[in-house]
Amino acid sequence: MKKDVLISIKGVYAAVEEEADVVELFTTGEFYEQDGNYYISYDETEATGFEGSRTIVKVEKEDKVTVERSGQAVTQLIVQRGVRHQCRYDVGYGDMIIGVNGGAICSSLNADGGKISFKYSLDVNSLLASENEMYINIQEAAGKQKFEMGLDKNTISAEAVF
Repeated sequence: MKKDVLISIKGVYAAVEEEADVVELFTTGEFYEQDGNYYISYDETEATGFEGSRTIVKVEKEDKVTVERSGQAVTQLIVQRGVRHQCRYDVGYGDMIIGVNGGAICSSLNADGGKISFKYSLDVNSLLASENEMYINIQEAAGKQKFEMGLDKNTISAEAVF
């Protein structure tokens, strides 16, 4: 059964020879389990630059995470510990194939939500482009909690998620 959830996402991106950039997103979405896999889905907004797109994160056991975006932007990112995948990324001017080397994956997801983090590197034409880390926290969103915390569908404070 799908649950309404509060989702916090923190991405750390370090391009080659550059300082790391940190991006944080707080949103609402859905969380559910199907066939032993966990799914996190949410609509992108103008703030992320992918307005009109939907993102689904599929967590398979503790060794594989697939992030798929559909709609205005179409991307697929497969992170599997110790495996390099070639993934499709639409940058608005056509598709690009990027290499994704999976690193550590740590998940404490259960039927009530939880956390997942994973690391991966991206390469273009087999040349390292960036080292990346993603941290996702899922918390069930009960109507009473939203009201007491003063949240609505489009505004979520960091205090409510962490």
